[in-house]
Amino acid sequence: MKRRSFIKKGLVTAAAPLIGSGLIAKSRSEKIVFDQTFNLNYAPHFGMFKHNAGDDFIDQLQFMHDHGFRSLEDNGMKGRSRQEQNRIGKKMSQLGMTMGVFVAHKIYWREPNLTSGDKTLQDEFVQNVKDSVDVAKRVNATWMTVVPGYVDLGLEMAYQTANVVKALRRASEVLEPHGLVMVLEPLNWWANHAGQFLTEIPQAYEICRAVNSPSCKILFDIYHQQISEGNLIPNIDKSWLEIEYFQIGDNPGRKEPTTGEINYLNVFKHIYSKGYKGVMGMEHGNSKTGKDGEMAVIEAYRNVDNF
Repeated sequence: MKRRSFIKKGLVTAAAPLIGSGLIAKSRSEKIVFDQTFNLNYAPHFGMFKHNAGDDFIDQLQFMHDHGFRSLEDNGMKGRSRQEQNRIGKKMSQLGMTMGVFVAHKIYWREPNLTSGDKTLQDEFVQNVKDSVDVAKRVNATWMTVVPGYVDLGLEMAYQTANVVKALRRASEVLEPHGLVMVLEPLNWWANHAGQFLTEIPQAYEICRAVNSPSCKILFDIYHQQISEGNLIPNIDKSWLEIEYFQIGDNPGRKEPTTGEINYLNVFKHIYSKGYKGVMGMEHGNSKTGKDGEMAVIEAYRNVDNF
């Protein structure tokens, strides 16, 4: 039941500002929470609600679920112990939560790897992807983030692109038998990642079409693309066939929606109207500190998901 229909039926209590949809439930701390989902499948990350939920990852997962989130994103999952991965995967399975992306490989932030065509570096990347398969299985993940790395200033862009496509085709051959998907993330030069090869959605679209594999798709990071090129909704439409995953952050500041210039209500409404059922990774910080700041993040998502 959506928020507006809940209110229309007059089921408003003293806690009405928190009501979106769903049933009132109690957490283990006996505080009233609302087991309510969203129109889109937003995925917080560990630490986002630690002041309310505590430091333990399992408690944080429970808090996310209690407040309507049905997915998790964890860039650092691959670096966690096998025991911790199994523990997280088990809890998410119990809660019926989906695992979003984790980073699949070593990212080269200051020197070229995939763009260079160097076979040793390409082999390293492919091995990193192979190693990520077992991680994905332990946490029931489908997607993993891939960043092609730094530009090679000694090669024209067309040659760099060909080298990247070759590496991604090899990685796709590893992932396809397992039904896993690497998602390519274009990154902005101007605020965070100067020098990265992959910066724009049309570029990512061209590469995915060249790789031509169901295991190589686009991660559309709305924050990065607002900085790099804007034109968000038209680029979503033009590259739709290759988009497998979204990430979120407002600009400037890379905090929750409603804190910057992006009209997230319209962007989310558009994505929802296209029938998107995938994960929306909340790859941003909190604009305010402490417990109140964490609850403000949840309220911000209620506001921009209200369609």
